[in-house]
Amino acid sequence: MSAIGLHRVLAPAGALPQAAERLDTRSELWPDEVRVRVERLNLDAASFRQLTEQAGGDREAVRATVREIIKDRGKMHNPITGSGGMLVGTVEEVGPESPLGLAKGDRIATLVSLTLTPLVVEDGLARWDGASEQVPCDGYAILFGRSIAAKLPPDLPAPLSLAVMDVCGAPALTARVVSTYAKPTVCVLGAAGKSGSLALAAARRAGAGRVIGVVPIERERAALDSAALAHEVVLADARDPVAVAAAVEQAGGPADVTIVCVDAPGCEGGAILATAAGGTVIFFSMATSFSAAALGAEGLAADLTMLIGNGYVPGHADLALDLLRTEPGVRKLFEERLAT
Repeated sequence: MSAIGLHRVLAPAGALPQAAERLDTRSELWPDEVRVRVERLNLDAASFRQLTEQAGGDREAVRATVREIIKDRGKMHNPITGSGGMLVGTVEEVGPESPLGLAKGDRIATLVSLTLTPLVVEDGLARWDGASEQVPCDGYAILFGRSIAAKLPPDLPAPLSLAVMDVCGAPALTARVVSTYAKPTVCVLGAAGKSGSLALAAARRAGAGRVIGVVPIERERAALDSAALAHEVVLADARDPVAVAAAVEQAGGPADVTIVCVDAPGCEGGAILATAAGGTVIFFSMATSFSAAALGAEGLAADLTMLIGNGYVPGHADLALDLLRTEPGVRKLFEERLAT
């Protein structure tokens, strides 16, 4: 038995569960495991975008592909983006040696990726229309001894809690980095999305002197202006480096801290150009090419610190939920996103 789930890896031998091609999904528990009756999956934004584009917008094809990935791999691990998502459900059984502090009947959200979580779907995703990142379903999942989960707050609807917890690493790391500067200028690419809006709120709370939101379309700019989370919101395609740098400069940049929350590839160059020498870029998008970021910074002679947002910072779920509760603009954006 392994606290990190090595005993569940079927192939290749020696791989960690996240990197594995296939996981063992048997329902019987090892002593430190927990089995969860799954209620809803939340596909990460980059994965859902890729699946939708690959299917040409055919919702049934998206549903069939997700179903096939889970069946073949024993987990939701998109082979193109390398990403998955997370889930909510109810604890069915707890192994006698589980250190997670969970009890049968607890409603929880997993705070570890579906790319390393053994998962079985038993209803064929019959209640999902393929049009949303959130996937109602019936099945079960297995948590390891070293997994992370949080009990769902009773004051929030489960879909809203799931949407927040899916990206709760972003505001926590944003706050940690921003607090190391004295009133920095902070730029968020993809600022109207889930992680983007939370990052804006976290940056302001952590002492940012100026917060700039970058969005690609007028509708998102209007929504973000209404939410009042940024000092200025500018229009630019995050995949156009020159346009991003120019827009950020006109809004008071370059930024000391740039946070990339865009679910599309090709945003590395714009983030680098928009950031001042000695600044920090945080990549939260699973669509990021880290080789493109490293080589792009080298080619531009950009003296930057570049961080990978790994989704875990101690206390991240509590911080994100607090921002949702106390920042009306954040909650408004999340609820509008869920509604559409």
